[in-house]
Amino acid sequence: MTRVSQLRDLALLLDTASEVLPLVVSVVGRVGSETPINCQNSSLRCVILEEMAEQHFLKHNDAGWIPDSALMLPISKEVPWYLEDGTDRVYVVGARGARGLELTVASEVFEESGRSPVRGTLDYLQGLKMLGVKRVEKVLPTGTTLTVVGEAMKDDIGTIRIQKPTKGPFYVSPKFIDQLIANLGKWARWFKFASLGFTIFGVYLMTTHALRHIMERRRHREWQRRVMRAAAQRREQNAYEGDQNDAGSQHGHDVKRDNPMPDLCLICLEHEYNAVFVPCGHMCCCTSCSSHLSDCPLCRRRIEQVVRTYRH
Repeated sequence: MTRVSQLRDLALLLDTASEVLPLVVSVVGRVGSETPINCQNSSLRCVILEEMAEQHFLKHNDAGWIPDSALMLPISKEVPWYLEDGTDRVYVVGARGARGLELTVASEVFEESGRSPVRGTLDYLQGLKMLGVKRVEKVLPTGTTLTVVGEAMKDDIGTIRIQKPTKGPFYVSPKFIDQLIANLGKWARWFKFASLGFTIFGVYLMTTHALRHIMERRRHREWQRRVMRAAAQRREQNAYEGDQNDAGSQHGHDVKRDNPMPDLCLICLEHEYNAVFVPCGHMCCCTSCSSHLSDCPLCRRRIEQVVRTYRH
């Protein structure tokens, strides 16, 4: 970082450094202007003026007359201005968009309502009583000492301007550069801790999502294994019963059907199955588990309807 003690030395620095890269500088000086603004309600002269007006009135409702206000359209003015230190001047462009700009309250005036009796009567019929207008003037007075951080440029006639850089800081502040750097250091540490916190929170969310996905896949695989195991047992049971019926028919008498397996739902293995799948006709699940199925676990045919059955 190169330091110059006077603004007139900045022109020489611009002639050499700005040919290579845009030059971001910090300049301290007093505010001045060739065409300053004269404040109406104070004796101050300024380069930036913001006038805000607020209409105060009483509004009638069920509870009576209550005070209320409405903000009127603000007025803003700015004239070309510069910083000077007695040796040279540097014009500041676009200061309204800079960070750190603080305007001084020049005056606060309350103007009572001067409405005519006719207009006052009309307002009263509409439920309003006009009290007056409060006007506040905020200014950037001439002679104020400011620090401006931005990109310095020099035009064809030798006028030096400081403006918002394409990339980089742009400050217009009553604080000195050392205070601005200290504040930036505090914000940098805060952003560092905030980014660390967001990173930890993001890793937590990703880990939670991954664990939930893994557990869901594990539950799904376990459910598939239970379904396939129960389906295999059902097929074995049906084959055994078929062989017994064939043997009984060959000997000329009926064989008493033995059902060693309970009629349990293939999914939960807790409740008895009581739901028939349409159109395949299989009955192997309870109504609670059937509500989560789209295909029959036995034949893999799509389920169009589930009919609950009752046993006597």
